[in-house]
Amino acid sequence: MCGIVGYTGSQAAQPILVEGLTRLEYRGYDSAGVAIQNGDGIDVVHRKGKVAELAHTLAHFDYEGTCGIGHTRWATHGKPSEANAHPHTSCAGDIAVVHNGIIENFMELREELEVRGHRFTSDTDTEVVAHLIEEAYRERAAAGAPDLLGAVADATARVVGAYGLAVICANEPGTIVVTRKDSPIVVGQGAHGGYVASDIIALIDATRDVVVLADGQFAKLRPESIAYFDEAGRSIEPTVTHVDWDLDMAEKGGYPDFMLKEIHEQPRVIRDTLAGRLVNGALTIDELDMTPEELDLIDRVYVIACGTSYHAGLIAKNLIEGWARIPTEVEVASEFRYRNPIITPSTLVVAVSQSGETADTLAAIRDARVKGAKVFGITNVVGSPVARESDGVIYTKANKEIAVASTKSFLGQVVSLTLLAMMLAQSQGKLRTAEVKLLFRELADTAEQVETILSNEAAIEAAAEACKDATSALFIGRGMGSAVSYEGALKLKEISYLHAEAYAAGEMKHGPIALLEEGFPVIAIATKSPVYDKVISNLQESRARGAMIVAIATEGDEDICNHADHVIHIPPVRDAFSAITASVPLQLFARAIALARGCDVDQPRNLAKSVTVE
Repeated sequence: MCGIVGYTGSQAAQPILVEGLTRLEYRGYDSAGVAIQNGDGIDVVHRKGKVAELAHTLAHFDYEGTCGIGHTRWATHGKPSEANAHPHTSCAGDIAVVHNGIIENFMELREELEVRGHRFTSDTDTEVVAHLIEEAYRERAAAGAPDLLGAVADATARVVGAYGLAVICANEPGTIVVTRKDSPIVVGQGAHGGYVASDIIALIDATRDVVVLADGQFAKLRPESIAYFDEAGRSIEPTVTHVDWDLDMAEKGGYPDFMLKEIHEQPRVIRDTLAGRLVNGALTIDELDMTPEELDLIDRVYVIACGTSYHAGLIAKNLIEGWARIPTEVEVASEFRYRNPIITPSTLVVAVSQSGETADTLAAIRDARVKGAKVFGITNVVGSPVARESDGVIYTKANKEIAVASTKSFLGQVVSLTLLAMMLAQSQGKLRTAEVKLLFRELADTAEQVETILSNEAAIEAAAEACKDATSALFIGRGMGSAVSYEGALKLKEISYLHAEAYAAGEMKHGPIALLEEGFPVIAIATKSPVYDKVISNLQESRARGAMIVAIATEGDEDICNHADHVIHIPPVRDAFSAITASVPLQLFARAIALARGCDVDQPRNLAKSVTVE
């Protein structure tokens, strides 16, 4: 949701903080700020807008302090403004706090603090934390034992909600205290000091060995050392994770934007996700941590997810029910926990989250486990909360995805869910070994087919040019094409701000067809499938009412040209795998329209990469 960075060491903190915030800007870009310790206190600078605005302001200063914290924000409480930008400080300005997450009881705490004389200067929930720490620190100082770590522990004991916190205090030079609950915090010791961030990407230049704090843990960073503590304040020895990917993976690599780079990385994602998964004709997902006997007992599957991940779940439903014949429901995670789903020990809950820290999905996981379900996670982030709280996990091998609109992570999720569907079918005796081998080979072939799509974008560009000035669009499809349509519509609306909706094609005549007029864009998934003729009928209905038809069609299908104004051909694949290939031109289509409309495809307005609040 928000990006946190901190440094204490022998070098000037200012440039390190700005560089870290720049790398974390995908997590939020409504405002940004830094707090740097100096000889007399703490200097705080924040600006509304992107990190570049903050960097421009800081260029006029030359802070020499070697300890500081920074933050880039995605607004929850309080509109984007300079006053609401982090870091937030205590009344005296001698304590500064940055926060990722949400404080659910902040109004109650704020009222108590105001009664006791605290003055608030923002509308945020985070500011209460600064004042709580201030009170706790004063109380400890009055007792003769001032201690920032203890004060942070005292304050967080009163907080209800999710938080990743980094705190500095003028009275403890060179010290940063960090803690977390349900929001990520990563800590590392480099050659020139200690570093903290909400994502490994901000630390990668300094160190490859990092500690991912668990809920309730604390770390105290000093220039020469880092000490770790559990919730009770006892010293602990942390688990160190070695990171083996380079910063190049988070750079554009010659592409004009991260979104296009990540779209072009999708063939690699498919290959990496499938690597080592077929051994002697049998699918191997060791991470599932379930025996064949346990898999055979599964009689119901829930896929819980949000946004793009939810659409991957819709694709999985088709595959699991079609191959394994197990009833499967796809649930929006934010709704799942507020109803009373039927869950038994033979229920498998599959939680899908790109970031692995989506708050609604985490809450649904916890609810499912309490009710006795086996929970399996699919995520892109090693060590993320979804990974830690699931019984097993598949990592999608997409590596770092920077663009807010998910592309390669989505395809990695679809491939992972496809593997899971095949494995369930194999365990249930619905797919024989020879069938699994054939399906796996065809699934692997989609990597090359995606490369073919990416090698010729002329038809996609032409269709986008024809649609760029529209005010609304409809996406339609049947069967697998229906699920793909939902993702296509989401991509278009989130990066181009062009209103788009998706419908099962047969639903057009039950209402949406009333919207059609001359030139209205209808984007159809019309690949060769058992329902191809039905889709053609829907295209004829739409075109008769003046709609401009853009069709995603199978290579070699020339008849489609009689029913569409623009045709984007893709290689022929089995219908079960058509979601993988058909999604790619829709990603490129959305990007082309967004660029034509002057939009920032990497950082669309009002959105953040990781949604860590409900």
